[in-house]
Amino acid sequence: MKTAYQTDIGKQRSENQDRVRVFQKDHNLLAVVTDGIGGNRSGDVAATIAINQLGHDFMTAGPENSVEAENWFQTQVLAANTIILKKSKENDKYQGMGTTLVAALFIGSQKVVVANIGDSRGYIFHDGLLTQITVDHSLVNELVKSGDLSEDAARLSPQKNIITRAIGISDDAKIDVHTFPFGKNDQLLLCSDGLSKMVSNDQIKSVLGNETISVGDKCRQLVDLANQAGGPDNVTVLISENN
Repeated sequence: MKTAYQTDIGKQRSENQDRVRVFQKDHNLLAVVTDGIGGNRSGDVAATIAINQLGHDFMTAGPENSVEAENWFQTQVLAANTIILKKSKENDKYQGMGTTLVAALFIGSQKVVVANIGDSRGYIFHDGLLTQITVDHSLVNELVKSGDLSEDAARLSPQKNIITRAIGISDDAKIDVHTFPFGKNDQLLLCSDGLSKMVSNDQIKSVLGNETISVGDKCRQLVDLANQAGGPDNVTVLISENN
């Protein structure tokens, strides 16, 4: 398994509130991307709390199989949610902070358990096909699912940044968790919405399908594409390749 990541402030923000980490324990690997929300209200603090909660518990008492992993993700996200809500109530400068999350736990080399809340995404690239394996918890995605908005219109909607679920916003931090096969030469992409809102699926496929460059170079190319498209948000990209 080869894993690389890159995070960038983008072209229009004054600080980077995205966070990304990889944790390795024995043959298992946990990758996490968080995107702080709340503007200047310490979204970076919430993003850091969520990553630290998952990472610390994974390294000390992480799950051993995919069934355990699905329950573990929900438990850890609720724990992070409690910490963020408590901090928000204790200090005015933290009020309104929260974070999205997308995370992948590789159990051995044949399966990956993916969890998400908010609009940070996960994709699998398999045999030249790019598949989004997470569902955005966002207002525009609800409108797309109901047929009230096309996918193309959703990309341009002024409401595209409104999310319907996040960690740290309410007592109910419900995440989606699913297990996927992850075969030889498959690639997993985790990203914040700074990538997915600015770079098309065809562009992502072109980068991931380039067999002449490293996963690190692929991360850099995707970040560059987001910035070339205007870079209105922080952008974070993580790629794991099962080689």
